[in-house]
Amino acid sequence: MGIDYNKRPGPASPGSVSLSKVTLTKSTPTVSLSKQGGGGRLHVNLNWNQSPGGGAPQKGGFLKRVLGAAGGGTDLDLAALFELSDGRSGVVQALGDAFGSFDGPPYIHLDADDRTGATAGGENLYVNLAQVAQIRRVLVFAFIYEGAASFDQADAVVTLTPAQGAPIEVRLDEKAGGARMCAIALLTNTGGDFTVSREVRYVSGHRELDQAYGWGLNWTAGRK
Repeated sequence: MGIDYNKRPGPASPGSVSLSKVTLTKSTPTVSLSKQGGGGRLHVNLNWNQSPGGGAPQKGGFLKRVLGAAGGGTDLDLAALFELSDGRSGVVQALGDAFGSFDGPPYIHLDADDRTGATAGGENLYVNLAQVAQIRRVLVFAFIYEGAASFDQADAVVTLTPAQGAPIEVRLDEKAGGARMCAIALLTNTGGDFTVSREVRYVSGHRELDQAYGWGLNWTAGRK
């Protein structure tokens, strides 16, 4: 049983959509958002233990985490590669101030508020599921901006919450071998069926990630 539904008490009514959590695993790595109802907004959240040395988890925004990183805390960045149906492709990430757009291409937006230290919910990315026809594929990934030496220490989890249907969880709980970047989930439009597939694939950086998934972008150094 690869999917953990954590069912609520009582039988579901015929045709209803379960709102219990779905955990993607190696044995059952894919779920269809279209079959859950589709449309609306997909909220992608990255959260982690900001005290990798074993202390109590700390919550906080960008500035709080950077200050914590100086004392051994961890700062992860959430990002996404995108390819649209018309062939355009690129990246949405804080590096280079490439925060994207929800209502226009690429129909993906990275919440910039976390950089101010005003939010406590980790990193957040939003995908416009009403524009699925314009999207060919999206690769959600994360990288260590400061703090932990590898994802082994971060205790990170990504939750994808669609407007309709069950939240989808991907835990970054495999040995990373010192890698500081992780491909988390691949969102793919196949004939109108928009699916989420668990990846959890560790690489050393943006170029290696691009090569692994065949995006073909030209990369230059960036900062936020």
